[in-house]
Amino acid sequence: MTPQKSLSARAWSELLLLSAIWGASFLSIRIALDEVPFVTSVAHRVFWASIVLWLYILVAKLPLPRSPRIWGAFLVMGLLNNVIPFSLMAWGQLYIESGLTSIFNAATAVFGVLVAAFVFADERLTLTRLIGVVLGFAGVSIAIGLENLLSFDLRSLAQLAILLGALSYAFAGSWARVTLSGLKPQVAAAGMLTASTLVMIPAALVIDGVPSVDISPKATAAIGYYAVIATAFAYLLYYRVLAMAGSGNLMLCTLLIVPFAIGLGALVLDESLTPRAYVGFAILALGLVVLDGRWRRFF
Repeated sequence: MTPQKSLSARAWSELLLLSAIWGASFLSIRIALDEVPFVTSVAHRVFWASIVLWLYILVAKLPLPRSPRIWGAFLVMGLLNNVIPFSLMAWGQLYIESGLTSIFNAATAVFGVLVAAFVFADERLTLTRLIGVVLGFAGVSIAIGLENLLSFDLRSLAQLAILLGALSYAFAGSWARVTLSGLKPQVAAAGMLTASTLVMIPAALVIDGVPSVDISPKATAAIGYYAVIATAFAYLLYYRVLAMAGSGNLMLCTLLIVPFAIGLGALVLDESLTPRAYVGFAILALGLVVLDGRWRRFF
């Protein structure tokens, strides 16, 4: 496995900043959901984020895609990376803690390894990766609680919905590699968010009705945060960190998001997680460390 890049102080600081931004997104989404239906909340997220990214593209004078094939790829990418996971996770957060949502979100990396192994010949499932995947799923199972998998109440269904969202993210990663690898990443992000907007606005109008403007400043600020900061700005920051740190080190972000999400959920929403959730996350984190080969440094 390719050695991970050593991280500079600047790379570490931006990686931590990105983790904090995404960690806080779980809190902001939960705050907005107290006043805004979940479909409308997702429509807000993709619409405002797409506006911000297109403004960036215009200012940066990046070339715009014109091929119908590319716009078709944006639509699929928007469904896999925005519409499906954002909707499933927002609905799930109505019934489980924001910190627990972030733990299940971390399973994206585990699903990503499995999906890539089936799709790409150069991503075969080695013994080491298989061990990491098994540890990852063991951690998720412990965090859920095996007894909860046998009872289909709203809380159990919410946890499964969030895991399905993580699986959708994994398929999105493989789809992007196949169809969007030649594009500027900022343009690809704007394109998929635009396609997502074309899906989510009609869905919100049909399911939730015309959005209410009578929401509190707190909910408005929460929407602004997760749309502008945690989606548009975070995508731009993500690509900066990717260039500096490499894709392997970005797996650290998956782990670092969780403490931020848990801490903010406890501080602001008075959430508390069971010891089982922390044990499950620890085992999931071990699985991710095994997957990216970081454990080899200690042997």
